[in-house]
Amino acid sequence: MHRRIIGQDEAINTMAKAVRRARAGLKDTRRPIGAFIFLGPTGVGKTELVKALAEFMFGSEDALIRLDMSEFMERHTVARLVGAPPGYIGYEEGGQLTEAVRRKSYSCILLDEIEKAHYDVFNMLLQIFDDGHLTDAKGRRVDFRNSIIVMTSNIGAELIKRDMSIGFATHIDSKEKQQGEYKKMKEKVLGASNSGVKLIRSG
Repeated sequence: MHRRIIGQDEAINTMAKAVRRARAGLKDTRRPIGAFIFLGPTGVGKTELVKALAEFMFGSEDALIRLDMSEFMERHTVARLVGAPPGYIGYEEGGQLTEAVRRKSYSCILLDEIEKAHYDVFNMLLQIFDDGHLTDAKGRRVDFRNSIIVMTSNIGAELIKRDMSIGFATHIDSKEKQQGEYKKMKEKVLGASNSGVKLIRSG
């Protein structure tokens, strides 16, 4: 991975540690192999790094499941991740996330622009991080324990350059608001759940 991705040593080393722990049987068996948030401006190689990770871990970039979280900004769109309820259009198709993982349990899941996702998406993620599974609209339990989850965000690139934390927010109009949103989401996703999510700054 170092040969393919230049200038992302911290990210690669952090992921490598998680992979080694999983292969050594040291990780919590109820949880995914690893969960990461990549923070950095556009063009530093966040997505390319995830593609390389999928190929390294699972033998092919086809093991990558990529979702654009800007498509899940509204509350009514969140259900598409696990599937439409019975009687609704799309019920037979399954969830965009759960069906993909059900068919390809050994996978690298890329959640692009995570800061744009509706808050309910993070509640789903907490269940995955803590319990290692989600239940889809058909009542099937989908196993995420053999997956690696990577969330990316380019919000707050200037703050990263100044060695400051960034926030989860769709519209940032001040550094103070940004930091406040970050603190709130960090407590929810990184802190309160003890989820083991690693935050990596890129760029």
